[in-house]
Amino acid sequence: MPQITLDKDQPFSLDQTLGCGQVFRWDRAADGWWCGVVGSRVIRCRQEGATLMYEGADETFIRHYFSLDLDLGVILAAIDRDPFIHKAIERCRGLRLVRQPAWECLCSYICATNSNIPMIRRRIATIAQQFGNEIRCEDTVRFSFPEPAKLSCTGKEAMLAGCKLGYRTPYVFNTACEVAAEKDWAKTIAALPYEEARRQMMKFSGIGPKAADCVLLFAFQKYEAFPVDVWIRRILREHYITTLSNDSALTGWEYDTIRRFARQHFSEYCGYAQEYLYAAREG
Repeated sequence: MPQITLDKDQPFSLDQTLGCGQVFRWDRAADGWWCGVVGSRVIRCRQEGATLMYEGADETFIRHYFSLDLDLGVILAAIDRDPFIHKAIERCRGLRLVRQPAWECLCSYICATNSNIPMIRRRIATIAQQFGNEIRCEDTVRFSFPEPAKLSCTGKEAMLAGCKLGYRTPYVFNTACEVAAEKDWAKTIAALPYEEARRQMMKFSGIGPKAADCVLLFAFQKYEAFPVDVWIRRILREHYITTLSNDSALTGWEYDTIRRFARQHFSEYCGYAQEYLYAAREG
């Protein structure tokens, strides 16, 4: 079985990376093997110390997907600005942001609005099973995530309703239509500076500030993006910006206050800080 010997000065934790909530189509077996679908590939991975074993893709793909080409030490040094984030780094050291397929990531975070992770996983799995292609891995049947054209054809909105997306159904359908019509949308977004890319992202149906920042962070490696949810607001309020309100609704002003503070305090890699704070949270 192919394997990668990880550099001693480049920390990587497969469990932290796949278990932190940034991806929704990976599962960990009791024996430590992770199995996930990325594009048209079913990939299996397991880490034993400095050895990463894998199958279902070549080494170039694995290194790229898990961002093993990035100098994580430099990134962590840049965000390690205070005792609280330092503790999160020590607890989750080796967590890396994966490079997710842009369309699947965009659709996933439309499905993620006002939801918990198990519900998000079920919605994405249902869409893949309903519209994707079957992929066999040993005795397991998995499904690729469908291209936007498969969701945007006439009559598909009614079929999407069967995936139990709720009010998100027209958002997924409309965005699939928009993306299918603009073949180079991902290249266009990738080439833009973060703030402009964020404005363009929020033009898609069902994409608000948090979803836009998640997609820019996880699919486009815009590390300036700092997604804010109830957990992140609570952490920032308790440890960084004590003037934030305790109201249940997050206002646009608060969101912008938090993300601008994060960019200034945690550097241009504040998106990595966000994921470490989220992964290390308690409660």
